[in-house]
Amino acid sequence: MIHNRIALLRTEKGISRKDLADAVGVNFQTIGYLERGDYNPSLELALKIAGFFGLPVEMVFSLAPFESLSSQLLRQQQRGEQKN
Repeated sequence: MIHNRIALLRTEKGISRKDLADAVGVNFQTIGYLERGDYNPSLELALKIAGFFGLPVEMVFSLAPFESLSSQLLRQQQRGEQKN
């Protein structure tokens, strides 16, 4: 399974599935399938989606589950406290 941050990135940018689908040349249902993990993107589609968000593909897609943002923030805070 390929994990992704598409829904998070869409929400952050305030765009709909249809907006993203139109931008990368697929049906809006494809974006939904990707977000739910029901469909793995082709390399071309993965690159188009990453390019749309202006991110490296590995920031959008991963073979391993992404760490939650709250966990990442907590870890960063703990590192900052250790430096002080």
